[in-house]
Amino acid sequence: MTETDLINEIEALAEQLDRARASINRRFIGQERVVELTLSAMLCGGHALLIGLPGLGKTRLVDTLSTVMGLDGARIQFTPDLMPADIIGSEVLETGPDGSRAFRFIEGPVFCQLLMADEINRASPRTQSALLQAMQEREVTVAGMHRPLGRPFHVLATQNPIEQEGTYPLPEAQLDRFLVQVDVDYPDRDTERDILLATTGLEEAEAEAVFSADQLIAAQKVLRRMPVGEGVVEMILDLVRACRPGEPEATAQVNESVGWGPGPRAAQALMLTVRARALMDGRLAPSAEDVLAMARPVLSHRMALNFQARARGESLGDVIDAVSGAVGRVEAAA
Repeated sequence: MTETDLINEIEALAEQLDRARASINRRFIGQERVVELTLSAMLCGGHALLIGLPGLGKTRLVDTLSTVMGLDGARIQFTPDLMPADIIGSEVLETGPDGSRAFRFIEGPVFCQLLMADEINRASPRTQSALLQAMQEREVTVAGMHRPLGRPFHVLATQNPIEQEGTYPLPEAQLDRFLVQVDVDYPDRDTERDILLATTGLEEAEAEAVFSADQLIAAQKVLRRMPVGEGVVEMILDLVRACRPGEPEATAQVNESVGWGPGPRAAQALMLTVRARALMDGRLAPSAEDVLAMARPVLSHRMALNFQARARGESLGDVIDAVSGAVGRVEAAA
C-alpha cells in the first residue's frame, strides 16, 4: 500500500466515524468525550470500562454502539449470585434416541461480538475473573477445548462507584485488560434539558448502522498502519515510566504517593489510543497533545495510591495530571 492509499483510507474512515458519532449522539446526548473514548477503544480493538452512578446512560450508550457498529451484541447483568458458567457456558450430558450419552457444550453469552457487562462490579471477583481469558485471548477454554469468540470481540463494562452498597473491587489483572477507563459524569443543565425533551415524548431518536463487523476490523487495521513520530513514542515511554515508583524517570510525588504503577500494557494502550484520537479528528498522525489527552483514561485504572497518600486525601487523577504536565513541559522544551 502506498502512502497516498493510506491517506485516502484515513480520510474516508474519519468521515465514517463522524457519521457514527452523529448517530450515537442522537440517543446519547451531550457526552461527546465519553463517546469519543468508547469509540477509540473499539477502533483499537480493545475494551472499555465505563464508571458512573446509576442512571447516567451507560447501558444506553453500549446498546446504541451495538447498533451503530453493526455488531452482534449480548448483555450480562452481573449480580452477586452470577457464576462463571453463566458467562462462558457449560457442558451438559445428553441422552440420544438410541440411549447413547454424550456431552454437548452450550455457549454462554460471551460468544458474541460486543458484550455488555452491566454493573460488572456487583459480581464476586471469582465470577469477574471468568472474563480474563476472553478479554485477552478472544477465546475461552472449556473442558480442555479452545473455543474462539466472535470477530471482532469487545467488552464494554459498566461499573458503579465502589463506595455504593453491594459492589466488589475489580481484580487488578482484569482492570489492566481494559484499554481505557471512561468516567461518566452528571450532565450540565443545558444537556439535561435536551435529554428531557428527547426522551420523554412519544418517540425517541433511533440509531442507525454505520459500520459492519468487517468494516470495523478493516478500520482497526488502518489504525495500526498510522505512523507515529519518534517524539511521540519517546513521550509515551517517558509518561508511563514516570508513573512507576522506583524508576529513574519517576517524579518525587510518584515515589511518595504511588503504590504500584502501570506496566507495558499501558504503553501499548497509549500507542493505540493516541492514533485513534488523531484518526477521529481526521489527522494523519498523532501528536504530543494526544498523549496528554489520553493519559488519564489509559493510566488511572492501571496504578494505585499507597495508604499514606489515600490518608492524605490525594487524588490519583491529580497525580497523573502532574506527571503529564511535567512530561509535557520537557517535551515542549526539547
